[in-house]
Amino acid sequence: MPTPSREELLDEHQPEAVRARLAKPMRASTLPDAVLGGIDGCVTTFAVVSGAFGAGFSPQIALVLGFANLAADGFSMAVSNYEAGQAQLAQIANTEQIEHRHIALVPEGEREEIRQLFQAKGFEGELLEQVVEALCHDPEVWVSTMLREEYGLSGAGVSPLRSALTTFAAFLLIGALPLLPYALPGFSSTTQFLSSLCVAGLVFLGIGMLKSAVYRVPVWRSGLRTLLMGTAAAGLAFATGYFAHGLLGE
Repeated sequence: MPTPSREELLDEHQPEAVRARLAKPMRASTLPDAVLGGIDGCVTTFAVVSGAFGAGFSPQIALVLGFANLAADGFSMAVSNYEAGQAQLAQIANTEQIEHRHIALVPEGEREEIRQLFQAKGFEGELLEQVVEALCHDPEVWVSTMLREEYGLSGAGVSPLRSALTTFAAFLLIGALPLLPYALPGFSSTTQFLSSLCVAGLVFLGIGMLKSAVYRVPVWRSGLRTLLMGTAAAGLAFATGYFAHGLLGE
């Protein structure tokens, strides 16, 4: 992503621009879900292809195993991501109830927690007491402050369903790419496997470089690290299939 100039930043931080930006509903980024689904989809699917090739299975068997794995693992991962999001929201809701109860029963104790939390941030004296009074004036603001400052919890923009669908879509779309060479007739199994290897390598490299562009980290280091992780998983699957085939025989 290009770095904005000072003039662009000044425009973005004008009072009206800031007000309009903050008024928009907060949405958690779906990029981490897409990256996770894409990498896992490509790794697990190509691992199946590698294992099947290492075991000496036919391309048709590799294709069937690959698509079966793609559907089952993609759904499983989406469900897991959904349940993780639901668990996060449930934890936040439960903690909110606890804090509301504490405020009702021991308000001065909860005020002291706010006081010490902001004292640790450098607030002192009269200013500290004004901050405590302002935050504790509204119970909802009080509780949300406690959740964020004491527990490090925030449900802003969290959507378990959106995360699950993003993960599932990325898993299917990216995970299907290493299977494409096996769907093309007229090639030997070795050619199909090597083509699948090249596709998977390009996918790993591309996803790593995409992460670097979004999070502004070194491009090639991010790309090569993702490529190495994917290659290691595929190599492990190939070795497992090869040795299992040798142990079990034809």
